[in-house]
Amino acid sequence: MKILFASSEVAPFIKTGGLADVAGSLPKALAQAGHEVKVILPLYEGIGGEWRSQMTFLKYFNVTLSWRQVYCGVFSLERDGVTYWFVDNEYYFKRWQLYGHFDDCERFAYFSRAVIEAPGQLDFWPDVIHCNDWQTALVPIYLLEEKYRIPQLGRAKSVFTIHNIEYQGRYGDQVLEDVIGLDKSYFNEGMLAYHDDVNLMKGAIMASNFVTTVSPTYANELKIPFYAHGMDGVINQQSGKVQGILNGIDMDLYNPATNPGLASNFTADDPVEGKLACKLALQRAVGLQENADVPIIACISRLVGHKGFSLVTDVLHQIMGMNVQMVVLGTGDWQFEEAFRNAQQQYPGRFSAQITYSGPLSTMIYAGADLFLMPSVSEPCGLSQMIAMRYGTVPIVRETGGLKDTVFPYNKFTGEGRGFTFTDINANDMLWVIREAVDLYYNNKEAWRGLQKEGMTADFSWDHSAQQYLDIYQRIQG
Repeated sequence: MKILFASSEVAPFIKTGGLADVAGSLPKALAQAGHEVKVILPLYEGIGGEWRSQMTFLKYFNVTLSWRQVYCGVFSLERDGVTYWFVDNEYYFKRWQLYGHFDDCERFAYFSRAVIEAPGQLDFWPDVIHCNDWQTALVPIYLLEEKYRIPQLGRAKSVFTIHNIEYQGRYGDQVLEDVIGLDKSYFNEGMLAYHDDVNLMKGAIMASNFVTTVSPTYANELKIPFYAHGMDGVINQQSGKVQGILNGIDMDLYNPATNPGLASNFTADDPVEGKLACKLALQRAVGLQENADVPIIACISRLVGHKGFSLVTDVLHQIMGMNVQMVVLGTGDWQFEEAFRNAQQQYPGRFSAQITYSGPLSTMIYAGADLFLMPSVSEPCGLSQMIAMRYGTVPIVRETGGLKDTVFPYNKFTGEGRGFTFTDINANDMLWVIREAVDLYYNNKEAWRGLQKEGMTADFSWDHSAQQYLDIYQRIQG
């Protein structure tokens, strides 16, 4: 099967969030299953010279975007059995950040047109074009018309994956003809219309052959107004072609037995000494007191409301009233940043606020912490809890989205489970399970080791998820 995978960011080339991890891992798993996979993404300024030096220029052509004829260059790079196409246009993509510009609608309409034009220009005959989030939401819509003009698209079907429905690509209706180049029928007949605005994600859901989300629970949550950000009616209307597929992680990349960035490597069979060395190294690195016995609670996240940090700040002093240490890594809303900076001053040597983002430090935290806190209000899938479990760090999560699908609560009667969970968006409920977790850490080492081993040996690879995507591809192809 020939698959064209379109994404606005792809690891390891450029990354702002979990979308890049998926776009970097899923195509590789599909290629390993024996399929021909091309990944197309913008050639941003932030893609470094180490990657640019490996690229080959293929060709350039003009993309029609409404009344414009716009230059499009394509560079190619092959890695891990996948061919990557980088769309070059410095006017649109030589920017200091990926998103948040005044002309994002035009930038990603251009990218979507490039995705549609590239197969014809490069003689690639895709069976499936797999699009991701609002930045590529126009691709399934453009495909409805262009597949009859471009022979290479003649049998192509489209799959659209919702990674986070909060960001929908919503703009005033004036963008319809002059910016994205579609006539008013797409608005008047309801494909793109949403409360008198143009909603690109709605259009993709309506136009694509199949829609996926990044976890089964999230797919069900999107039928509920609380989680759907106004799209519950559309999701329910199209529910016959909506399915949740859990994201995976790169099991080789996140492997405590081989990871070179750790103070000591360790395995699920014998994690104690190696993890202790990682813990002491973490304490030294972030300014915590070196103490092998006290549990470290960690958070690695964007510090924003929907990640549940208001729950953390509400009971922060009660948490620190336990015999624990805490480290927070991330940036976000000022009130959370300030609360954690103040906690570091109030609890020196016991609380560390790392208001930044650092890949190497995040690896140290995953490996050196004992508990990993994710109290998200909404979490489409979440990768951090899976990475934490891979390193023997026991998660504490709210039962939402992929957190519910991956963290099975500890049962003190049977000893089964992978972590600790709570259901309601309630700080005291969260505090209760944190107390349970800390109590287990101190008073039942055998059960604690069982939780660690269950998480470390769980299969979070892409193999099963990739097969589910392939089943969908084959189903829509008949």
